[in-house]
Amino acid sequence: MRTSYSSLQTYKQCPQKYKFQEIDRVPAKKSIEAIFGTHIHGVLKRMFEKDPLFPTLDELLDYYRANWPAKEKIGWDETTENIYREEGVKMIKNFYAKNAPWNFNVVDLESRFEVLIPDEKHGTTHVLAGKIDRIDKIGENEFEVIDYKTAKRLSSQDSVNHDLQLSLYGLGLKKRWPHLKTENIKLSLYFLKHQEKLSTIKTEKEIEATTEDALGTIEEIEKKLAANERFEPIPSALCDWCSYKPICPAWKHLYRNRQQTTGNIEPILKEYFALKKEEQKNEQRLKELQKEIGTYMDAQGFDRLFNEEGVVSRKLQKRVSYDFEKIRHILEPIGKWQDILDADDKKLKNMMSGLPQDIQERIQFEGIIPKEFFVMTTTLKKQKMEGNL
Repeated sequence: MRTSYSSLQTYKQCPQKYKFQEIDRVPAKKSIEAIFGTHIHGVLKRMFEKDPLFPTLDELLDYYRANWPAKEKIGWDETTENIYREEGVKMIKNFYAKNAPWNFNVVDLESRFEVLIPDEKHGTTHVLAGKIDRIDKIGENEFEVIDYKTAKRLSSQDSVNHDLQLSLYGLGLKKRWPHLKTENIKLSLYFLKHQEKLSTIKTEKEIEATTEDALGTIEEIEKKLAANERFEPIPSALCDWCSYKPICPAWKHLYRNRQQTTGNIEPILKEYFALKKEEQKNEQRLKELQKEIGTYMDAQGFDRLFNEEGVVSRKLQKRVSYDFEKIRHILEPIGKWQDILDADDKKLKNMMSGLPQDIQERIQFEGIIPKEFFVMTTTLKKQKMEGNL
């Protein structure tokens, strides 16, 4: 398979979007944010191109305005266009002030690369492609990869440290210059809106983990294709920026032509939601009654209560959950913390059997939070009552 980080990331975020985009090749209109980001990237590429001199700030802003995306290409209203236009001017001015181009030894811009990833398990080889915004030489056999971000959100340092895209860039640079050591490759995300650059340096183990992560995702995709399985949509906040929303199974009913015949589903939905509301109301009251019944059982020492309608029983159950802050301090030193990100009970339980015995014992002793709770059951069966009430 030939793929890219962005494609694999799309699959992880929403398999249905991946299918639309990479398998079905359904044309999609780019979002305003994507078009704006592409334009800013082009301006910053121009900024570091010495032809034969670096452009002044005024020349760069002229270039920015002269190449502004056509209104018909984006379809934005005048207010939105002015907001983005001014935001771009502000980004460029602030960036230029902090990053005069003649102060950097830029060795390449928008550098494309391909990394061959052998899959020993299946005897195949995959191609992972990417593009690096900028590569600087920062010392003797030392380089910095810089990726520009126009997003409003500023990532945390921890998320940058574990960013798979940056690990891929590290792979790309090592393919280009195999003599480089990973500790001599600085990987940076530059957040233009905030004028903040966050950097990290990957270990060899982290670079290898990137390959394994990519192989795992590719295998999952290929299994779905071979078995003709459904690529499930995953609704999230990202849907608001997805061009496939009107045709996505998770959303297309919302975009239907309300003048079209919709069969009998509307009255069915109306009745269904009415019943669900009543169910929620009953569930809330049941919880209140269960609490009162439990209090009575505690006071009287009963585990079962009887009346003419049936039996109410309760049974004590025990479960555990994990204190992931403590677990992290145990797993990070042995390089296993990344294996359960995002941390959850299931991933940790699956990993436990493969950990050294002393690590398992530490997790059991330090990282487990015991829980006890009663489970109450009800039997709806007429009861013959004994004795006096």
